[in-house]
Amino acid sequence: MKFTVERDALAEAVTWVARALPTRPVIPVLAGMLLHARDGEELTLSCFDYEVSARIRVPAQVAEPGTVLVPGRLLQEITRSLPALPVEFADDPEGMSITCGEAAFTLVTLPLEEYPRLPELPQLAGTADGGVLATAIGQVAPAASRDDTLPMLTAVSLELAGETMTLAATDRYRLAVRDLDWSPAPGGADHGQIAVLVPARTLADAARLMSPGVPVRVMLRDSGSGDGGDAMIGFETCQRRLTTRLLAGEFIRYRSRFPEEFGCTAELPAEAFAEAVRRVSLVAERGTPVQLSFGPDRVTVGAASQGHARAREIVPADFAGDEPVIAFNPHYLLDGVVAAMADVSGSPQVRLRFTTGSKPAVITRGGGAGNEFRYLVVPQRLQQ
Repeated sequence: MKFTVERDALAEAVTWVARALPTRPVIPVLAGMLLHARDGEELTLSCFDYEVSARIRVPAQVAEPGTVLVPGRLLQEITRSLPALPVEFADDPEGMSITCGEAAFTLVTLPLEEYPRLPELPQLAGTADGGVLATAIGQVAPAASRDDTLPMLTAVSLELAGETMTLAATDRYRLAVRDLDWSPAPGGADHGQIAVLVPARTLADAARLMSPGVPVRVMLRDSGSGDGGDAMIGFETCQRRLTTRLLAGEFIRYRSRFPEEFGCTAELPAEAFAEAVRRVSLVAERGTPVQLSFGPDRVTVGAASQGHARAREIVPADFAGDEPVIAFNPHYLLDGVVAAMADVSGSPQVRLRFTTGSKPAVITRGGGAGNEFRYLVVPQRLQQ
C-alpha cells in the first residue's frame, strides 16, 4: 500500500472522521480509523463502532492500493502537526509509515480482520438543502437533554410528513421545534407520516458535512421496514457520509405543549437583547435567573447574586400586556434568542409571548416573519 495526499485535505478529512470515534471503545480495535486506497486517485477514510459510522473520500495519488487500520486519535494529532507539504503513506515492516517533508512517523497498525464491516446505506427517503437542514439542526439540537438516564430526551425527533420535515428536541425545561421543506423520494410521500429519534450529538455532527445550496441525501430504515436490519438513518453529501442507529421509543406529544393564546407580547431587537442578557448574566450565580421587567418602549434585563453583585441593562422593546415581569434561566433564554436569529440578515427582531410569570413562554422570530422555528421555555420563579 502506497499513496500520497495533500496535507490540508488529509487533515480536514481525518478531523471530521475522528469526531465519530468512540471516546471509550468497548474493544480496542474500534478506536481505529480505516484507510482504503483504491486504484486511481481516491482515498477513503472511515470508522464504525456499531452505533455510528463516518466515511469521507478525498483525492490521492495511489501507487499501490490497499487497506489499513491505524489508531484514529493518534493519526489526527499527527496530521494536525504536519507541515503544509504532500503526505506519503507506505507499508513498513513495523506498520505504516507517514512522511511529510523531513517529518517521518511509523504507526503500528491494528488487526484489520477484527474490525466490523461498515453498514450499507438504507433506502433513500429524500433530499434537503444542506444549508437549511444544518441551520435547523443547529436551532433544535441544543435543546436536547444530556441526561443519559432518559435516552429518549437525548434525541432529536425527526418527522417526515409529505414535503415537510420537522425537527424537535426537549430537556423538559425548554422545547425547540423547526419545520423545513424537503423533497421526498419518489413514492416516499405514500408511506404517510414517519417519526424517528436521532441521537442529538450525532445529528449535530452530521450538520458539519452540509453546505448551503448542496443537496443532502437522507437515507432511512425505520423499525417498520421489515427487512430485519437495525433502524438507521444516514446523511450523504459532498463525498461524506454519516450513519447512526436510531433510538427506540416514542417522543413526547409536543405540539399540544404550545399555548394557543398569550396575554403578553414583546418585540425585541434580537442582537441588543442577546448581548444584554449575556452581560447581565455574568453576575447571576448558578440557578439564578435573569429578570425581564417591561415598561413603556423598553425592557430592563436584571440579575443579582447573593454576594450582592447586581447588573441591569435597558433595551428598547414594544410590549403589550398586563404581566410585565418574567424570569428565565439565562442559558435557556439565550439559546432560544440565538436560534431564532439563525440565518437572518439585517437587524432581526425576536418575539417573546407569555401569559404569566409562571407559565411557559414562546420565542419566535419577530417582525411578522414566518413561524418555522418555535422555542418554548419554562420561566423560573423569582426569589423573594
